Amino acid sequence: MTVRALRSAAQRIEALRSEAKELELELLALVRTVAPELLALQGIGPISAAQILISWSHSGRFRSEAAFAAFAGVAPIPASSGLTNRHRINRSGDRQLNRALHTITLIRIRLDPVTRAYVARRISEGKTARDAQRCLKRAICRQLFKLLERGDQPSRQITADDLPQAA
Repeated sequence: MTVRALRSAAQRIEALRSEAKELELELLALVRTVAPELLALQGIGPISAAQILISWSHSGRFRSEAAFAAFAGVAPIPASSGLTNRHRINRSGDRQLNRALHTITLIRIRLDPVTRAYVARRISEGKTARDAQRCLKRAICRQLFKLLERGDQPSRQITADDLPQAA
């Protein structure tokens, strides 16, 4: 019975993996239709791009980059006391968007030499690794805001024609 249960679990895992792969390919097709410029950025895959687009909604939703950063939960919150002047990570905002930004940050730190140099520079300025990552999240958020808000490449809305047809 143990072997049968393990075999059954393995078959379900394999079926779920293939279903997840199919859904990711559908997301990739939709993101390429709506905002292909997102996929060109380092560290952004179809799932992160889809979450960014879902949270973004439409151009003009946010009055400024700071409002978008606050919505994403990456705007710094002052945590100063006495002579100590510092900021802390914001724990509010859209948590799924914040998670997507966190994933992008980790990928860029691992793969992008420019990002590694940025983090090293922030640490040499006296910031902790977490503070450097907070600053990087804000910089990525700024980059995304400029990309999505840009008027010369308008993102279009997804219609029913864009959705894959069931076979």
